[in-house]
Amino acid sequence: MTSLCVYCGASPGASTLYADAARSLGRSLVEQDIALVYGGGDVGLMGVIADEVMRCGGDVTGVIPTALVDKEVGHAGLTRLHVVKDMHERKAMMASLSDGFIAMPGGMGTMEELFEVLTWSQLGFHDKPIGLLNVNGFYDGLITFVDHMVTQGFLRPHHRQLLMHEADDLSLLHRLTDYQPGRIPKVLSADAVGTLLP
Repeated sequence: MTSLCVYCGASPGASTLYADAARSLGRSLVEQDIALVYGGGDVGLMGVIADEVMRCGGDVTGVIPTALVDKEVGHAGLTRLHVVKDMHERKAMMASLSDGFIAMPGGMGTMEELFEVLTWSQLGFHDKPIGLLNVNGFYDGLITFVDHMVTQGFLRPHHRQLLMHEADDLSLLHRLTDYQPGRIPKVLSADAVGTLLP
C-alpha cells in the first residue's frame, strides 16, 4: 500500500480529540511511507491531517473542485493540488490515486464519499480496503445501523465485512494493509464490471 484516501470533515468538530486523531493518523501515514490523498482543503480536519503529513515530510495530494477552492480554501502547501471541474471528477480522481480508504469523523460529505466507495466495492468496481477511524466512538451509531441493515435483509453479511473499523489509527492501517482482495464475493462479475467502467 503506497497511498490512502482519507475522507474527513471541513470542520474541526466539537472535541479536540478529532484533530489529535487526525495528526496521529498523519504521522502514522508518514511512518508507514504511505502517501495521503484527500479533498484538498485547508480547513477543519482536512487541513489538520494535510499539515501534519507535510510537517513530517510526507507526500500529500489534494483534489478539489473549482467551486470549493474558495469555500474550503484550497491548500497551497501540498506536494500537489489538482483543481477539477466538479465533485464527480474529484471523487473519481481521489479513488483512482488511492490504494485504500479511511473515513475519519466528518459530516454529510464524508458520509457520501464513504458510502459511494463502499457501494463501488460491493458491486465489484474496485477491490480496495475501506475503514472507519472510530475516534471517541464517533461511528458507534453508524456501525450499529450497518449491522441493522444486515438483520433487516438489506445488506448481505459478507458485504458487511467490507467496512472495517478501529479506534486506533495504527490498528486500522494494519488491517487495511493485510486486507486480501477477492475474499468477499461481489454483486457483479469481473466481466460485467469491465463493460460498465470507462
